[in-house]
Amino acid sequence: MLRIAVPNKGSLSGPAADMLHEAGYQQRRESKELRIVDPVNEVEFFYLRPRDIAIYVSSGRLDIGITGRDLLVDSGAKAEEILPLGFARSTFRFAAKPGTANGIEDLKGKTVATSYEGIVAGHLADSGIEASVVHLDGAVETAIELGVAEVIADVVETGTSLRNAGLEVFGEPIMKSEAVVIRRTGADTEDPKVQQFLRRLQGVLVARTYVMMDYDCRVEQLEKAVALTPGLESPTVSPLHNEGWVAVRAMVPAKEAQRIMDDLYDIGARAILTTAIHACRL
Repeated sequence: MLRIAVPNKGSLSGPAADMLHEAGYQQRRESKELRIVDPVNEVEFFYLRPRDIAIYVSSGRLDIGITGRDLLVDSGAKAEEILPLGFARSTFRFAAKPGTANGIEDLKGKTVATSYEGIVAGHLADSGIEASVVHLDGAVETAIELGVAEVIADVVETGTSLRNAGLEVFGEPIMKSEAVVIRRTGADTEDPKVQQFLRRLQGVLVARTYVMMDYDCRVEQLEKAVALTPGLESPTVSPLHNEGWVAVRAMVPAKEAQRIMDDLYDIGARAILTTAIHACRL
């Protein structure tokens, strides 16, 4: 069986379970379950702390894991990203009291507090900056007020909590993170079971990104219509009973569907419909 590590809690847990369910895999019914077997799909799931998943995968005890790119890098484990999943996105930034620093070069000789010591220490080293890094498990914005550090490095979404603490972000982002599928560095990614798992998740990503669009249009407007809905390979075009009309079907990006429908209507297309895609293989 393919042995897969899944986050047991936090912002990664729910979306990961939802994606696996959409991909056709059995998931746990209670949060206390630490391991379940899906015999139909020949998969065994282990529910672990997100921070530990890269370590387990790098050991070779588990074949694949779902975790955050930030947690993977911070762990220093010998594991690598093989598929981004598009959820749990976050940005890591430096922050400090106004006037403390304008860029990473201003961090020389300063102390930086963070919950992600591996990421920050590596980023500073790559930038040739000598600074001290203090590891804290949470609420790092209070480190400056209490004199533990002059600068913090943390996840920034809206920046509201930092502003409330009298801090401001500066410099370029340290990292942009999201949920990813990981595999032990050097492992055989051509393993048929691994490839099947990745295809299923890729199918979910495509199904979430696209919708199927159907419409009727006059033959003389077909080229303009196809230019608006080229599909992935090319659209399906079928003649209608009424001479001079054709039915067209194509996948279109969901976020652009309303605009495309307007443009199709303007060139004379009618009976324009969109339907959700629940699963696919490309």
